[in-house]
Amino acid sequence: MKKLPLHWRIMIGMVLGVVFGAVFTQFEGGDEIISDWIKPFGIIFINTLKLIAMPLILGSLIKGVSDLKDISKLSLMGGKTIGIYLLTTILAVSIGLFMVNTIRPGDSIADSTRMDLIASYESDAAEKYEVAQKQKEAGPLQALIDLVPDNIFKATTENGNMLQVIFFALFFGIGLILITPDKAKPVKEFFDAFNEVILKLIDLIMLTAPYGVFALLATLIVESPSFDLFKALGMYAITLLIGLLLMIGLYTMFLRLYVKMEPTKFIKGISPAQLLAFSTSSSAATLPVTMERVEEHLGVDEEVASFVLPIGATINMDGTSLYQAVAAVFIAQAFGMDLSLGTQLGIILTATLASIGAAAVPGAGMVMLVIVLGQAGIPEAGLALIFAIDRPLDMCRTVVNVTGDASVSMIVAKSLGKLKKDTLRKKMG
Repeated sequence: MKKLPLHWRIMIGMVLGVVFGAVFTQFEGGDEIISDWIKPFGIIFINTLKLIAMPLILGSLIKGVSDLKDISKLSLMGGKTIGIYLLTTILAVSIGLFMVNTIRPGDSIADSTRMDLIASYESDAAEKYEVAQKQKEAGPLQALIDLVPDNIFKATTENGNMLQVIFFALFFGIGLILITPDKAKPVKEFFDAFNEVILKLIDLIMLTAPYGVFALLATLIVESPSFDLFKALGMYAITLLIGLLLMIGLYTMFLRLYVKMEPTKFIKGISPAQLLAFSTSSSAATLPVTMERVEEHLGVDEEVASFVLPIGATINMDGTSLYQAVAAVFIAQAFGMDLSLGTQLGIILTATLASIGAAAVPGAGMVMLVIVLGQAGIPEAGLALIFAIDRPLDMCRTVVNVTGDASVSMIVAKSLGKLKKDTLRKKMG
């Protein structure tokens, strides 16, 4: 019997997780059983992915930069990567604003529902306010200060410091380019071997992916708020989901026009990473799988993938940017506010910058949303309005984040002549 492909096994795990969670919510004590005996396996799965993310970024970026051979290649690839990431982020925010102003989901929220939500999630929202307030009080160049670590070993102990690790990896890789090849050779060979070990560990972790997503989805079902709250915010969710689908459509259009790849082939190639992004809500945790799919199934050269994807997992949050635009205007509509064109243009700028600073972990977009709300003069208490359904929507926007990273890596590879068409025909044909 032919073995099921990974993405189908992950899909089966997701469906069974939802069914299992739904069934156990019908029994007294079912929630406790899921929490005590199923949830730990989901946590272990996410922890193993997080465990591998930091060494993957460190090793792959150092190897990728040092393989460029000279600084001119680094500046060329870096310039194209950052430029395209910024462009797609601005497009994502613009799509979000268009959708929320067209559908106007905030107009459908009743006062009673709004007050119930604020009362139910006031304490959770307060935690987000506290974290965001620290970022708002920082100086205008604080992001630049935070980019440079004072201790690389300390920086690698926390997944939220990925930008610092990326800075060190780029800096270290440049150093390898500038020294003589004979002195650089043993260091490069070490990181080549280091990457091989990490990739093998990823293969081992992915064997458990269907079981991990089963545990994650079963837990999500039993920990979700009541159905009435989801129903009250249904229009908001639909608006955001349509915007996210439009963004994926935009990626596939770019790939079809520039890379000459059919959308179905691209989706087939990246689908395991998309499904894992959906279940983990973390671009960083999904990064190992994204890199494997892009290199082995979409034909992107390792030199490009190891440079573009780790940076994208940290600064390219198109789904998060689109969400921030939709959520900000939705909250304003719920409070009866009519935002001017200038205010909404300000949302584009703030959401773009906020997405760059957002950590690639679940729930980071919610924290950055407070900054966007403050810039637009929207009551921050409105954050509680969307708290009820943020988790499932976070899963969806992470899919867009990962899809955007993969798309940009293919566009950059194509522009540099680093797209392996032979691999594409072999994998997709």
